[in-house]
Amino acid sequence: ILNYDIMARFRRRTCIILLLFILFICSIMMALKTLRPDRAGFGDPFGLGLLPELQQQTVLLDSKQNSLNRPQGDTVTRVSNLHSIAVNTMKASMSPVKKLEEELSSPNYNFHIFYYTWYGNPQFDGKYIHWNHPLLPHWDPKIANNYPKGRHNPPEDIGANFYPELGSYSSKDPTVIEAHMKQMRSASTGVIVLSWYPPGMADENGEPTDDLVPVVLDYAHKYNLKVTFHIEPYKDRDDRSMYHNVKYIIDKYGSHPAFYRHKTSTGRLLPMFYIYDSYVTIPEIWANLLTVSGSQSIRNTPYDALFIALLVEERHKHDIHRSGFDGMYTYFATNGFSYGSSHHNWASLKAFCDSNNLMFIPSVGPGYIDTSIRPWNNHNTRNRVNGKYYETAFSAALLVRPEIISITSFNEWHEGTQIEKAVPKRTGQMVYLDYKPHKPNVYLELTQKWSEKYRKEQEQWLM
Repeated sequence: ILNYDIMARFRRRTCIILLLFILFICSIMMALKTLRPDRAGFGDPFGLGLLPELQQQTVLLDSKQNSLNRPQGDTVTRVSNLHSIAVNTMKASMSPVKKLEEELSSPNYNFHIFYYTWYGNPQFDGKYIHWNHPLLPHWDPKIANNYPKGRHNPPEDIGANFYPELGSYSSKDPTVIEAHMKQMRSASTGVIVLSWYPPGMADENGEPTDDLVPVVLDYAHKYNLKVTFHIEPYKDRDDRSMYHNVKYIIDKYGSHPAFYRHKTSTGRLLPMFYIYDSYVTIPEIWANLLTVSGSQSIRNTPYDALFIALLVEERHKHDIHRSGFDGMYTYFATNGFSYGSSHHNWASLKAFCDSNNLMFIPSVGPGYIDTSIRPWNNHNTRNRVNGKYYETAFSAALLVRPEIISITSFNEWHEGTQIEKAVPKRTGQMVYLDYKPHKPNVYLELTQKWSEKYRKEQEQWLM
């Protein structure tokens, strides 16, 4: 009987201790649960919200992975759905943008940056576009025979000397467009100069991209950026076709809040069009469109605008004036390559423009290298010198006190003028150039620095 009582007491004590222990564990679990954020799912990287840029990259990678797993479907259907997909993506991410807006530099609408949407990959376009750029032969057959032929084979081998942080992306990928807008806004640029061909037309290595304009406008507006157009030299471009182009652009896109209009000295708000290779067309043809007495005159009509011609040679300045253009830009990021791109000529060009009521828009760039597509053109390479070349170009531009500075370019990867983020990459025997010892965003930071410097100096000029 005694042994039975002892055993019974021992069992009761054990049960009580066990029950107390369970209650203790449960109370600890409840306490921990109250400390854990409700939104955190299992496996969430703690502290991700403290690093917006990392969060952006994670979302971007997730979105890219989802797009890789998505069925390909019909290309036409994908293009027609692109705008609605982009709008839905934007709506889902509108709330974080307000916070990002506070963190990003304010846009400088006097900093215009050339932007290309001609890139494609199999996930969004069914094939690679532009990344597989052919090697262009030299015009002299004797020289051409000394260099390789063929075309690039993405994604490891692309038509560029640098490699994008976003990889061989598609310009139709909404996550890529948004990443680009965020980068351009972080650089404190304000106006995107969008490479444009009329509907159904494209460069010889690309495909039509006019369908993408509404998406670019929407994302630009999300980041308080504006969009103007860089009209490319399509086949049979003349005064008549240009009149229809301008009418089409203004009718279709002119009411969008991101559509750029420049305030002139007389207080008018006018669209602006950059005309690439304008010198190919004779002044008499341009005068039909751009002078008040011209047979196709666009002046004093609802489609009047500011037309900016490309100046390459010194004589072009007189042609530009006779043609009725409103200004000139220099485009090339190669100091010494042409009269217009040579920094030491900018002062005389600015003086000519001032005396003839024209705008002078110098184009600055971080460097130049196009040997991935023109292997024989090594003599035109301009080394970046770890950012010093870019800063020298900005310094030269500010000296002439321009109303606008243009930047060549955000993403012309073939010519190595991009300021978009690039990363080190080695594949087989190919070693891509990179921005080391600096980070991938160094040229965005330098642009932002000079944008602020320009703003401060402009205040002095106006005084």
